[in-house]
Amino acid sequence: MSDDIKAIEVLAKRFFDAVENGDPATLEAIYDPKVEIWHNTDRLTVTREDNIKVLKSFIERAPKRTYTDRRLIAYPGGFVQQHLLIAEQPNGKVLELPACLVCAVANGRITRLDEYFDSAALTKWFA
Repeated sequence: MSDDIKAIEVLAKRFFDAVENGDPATLEAIYDPKVEIWHNTDRLTVTREDNIKVLKSFIERAPKRTYTDRRLIAYPGGFVQQHLLIAEQPNGKVLELPACLVCAVANGRITRLDEYFDSAALTKWFA
């Protein structure tokens, strides 16, 4: 395995661990300032600032977050991760969200993130 692939694996783990640990500053540092973040649910591309704002809100809403069943494939220039996100609201309501992220990486930062999941689980969790 090349050093570049290892570095991308470390970056990916650091990214998901930062979400689990409620660390938006690390997420901001991992994203390239001009990162493009796309979601299959609305087909919109958002900025780093927009995404960090959403993640901060999610961290507040779900103080307990865990990525389980992480299946990471790193390759030159990026990675793909499939996982199950389990998040719990203070009232005990639990979200189980299977998802897949495809990320482009350059110069040690995520330059593009495409996120795929079924929004039905979120709609139910927010209700």
